[in-house]
Amino acid sequence: MSTPSVAGRTVASRGAVTVSAVGRTFGAASGSTTVLRDIDLTVAPGEIVSVIGPSGCGKSTLLRLLAGLDAPTTGEVRLDGTPLRDTDDRTAVAFQEPRLLPWRTIAENVALGMPRGAARSDVARRVGELLALVGLTAAAHLRPSQVSGGMAQRASLARALARGPEVLLLDEPFGALDALTRLRMQDLLLEIHAAEPTTVVLVTHDVEEALYLADRVLQLQTLGSDPGTRSIARVIDVPGIRPRDRADHGFADLRAELLDGLGVATHRSSLQETR
Repeated sequence: MSTPSVAGRTVASRGAVTVSAVGRTFGAASGSTTVLRDIDLTVAPGEIVSVIGPSGCGKSTLLRLLAGLDAPTTGEVRLDGTPLRDTDDRTAVAFQEPRLLPWRTIAENVALGMPRGAARSDVARRVGELLALVGLTAAAHLRPSQVSGGMAQRASLARALARGPEVLLLDEPFGALDALTRLRMQDLLLEIHAAEPTTVVLVTHDVEEALYLADRVLQLQTLGSDPGTRSIARVIDVPGIRPRDRADHGFADLRAELLDGLGVATHRSSLQETR
C-alpha cells in the first residue's frame, strides 16, 4: 500500500469506497423488509468513518455490503472505482468476537490472514511485524485460551491487517471488552492506523468511541413505512486531529446531538459540567 505524506501526516493513496444509491431488502415481495435505503456515501482513502444507529437500522448489513459478503438489492458499492461483486482481498473484516482458532497459536492465527501462496519467509516476517505492532510478540506461542480478551482482540486486528488491506471493516470490535481495555484498544487502533494507514469503517453503539476515533460519524436510522425515508439520518464531521483529547469540551455538543438523534434525552449543560 502506498503511503504518501500530506501536511506531515501519512495517508493512504488507495482504499476509496463509494456507495451509490444502495439499498438492501430481505424476503419475498409479499413479506419483504427493507433494511437499508438510498445510501450515498464516499469514504476517502485513509479516512476513519464510524457508523452508529439504533439496533436493527442496518449497520452490520452495510458493513457486510462493503465487505462483499452480501450484495445490495439496489445501487452499487465501488472500491477504488471498481464495482464490488464479491469478497475482495483489498478488504478485511474484524468482528466483535476475535474468532481465533483455539488449536492454533496466536502467531498461527495471525498468519491465517496472509494471502494464499505467500512464501514462508514472508509470512514469518509479516506476522512478526504485526505482533510487534499490537504488542503480542511475547504471546506469539500461546493459544487463545491462554490470553486475555483484549489480547485476543489484538490478535484479531493483526490477522485482519496481515495482507495489508486497503479497507478495514470493524463490526463492534471492542464491544465485548471491559471499559478500561476498550479505551486501550481504541488508542491501539489509532496507533495502528498511524503506522499502517488504511481506510477504516467502524460500526459501534458507543457515541464516545465514534467521536474519538472517526473523521466523520454516519448516523443511520430505522426505516419506517414511508418509502421516502432514507437510511442516513445525518453525517457529522468531527473536528480536530487524531489523537484527540477525550476530555475536550468541544465534543459535548456533538455527543448531545448524536444521542438526541438516537432518542436519548440529554442536558447539554450537565454534559459540559461533567467534562
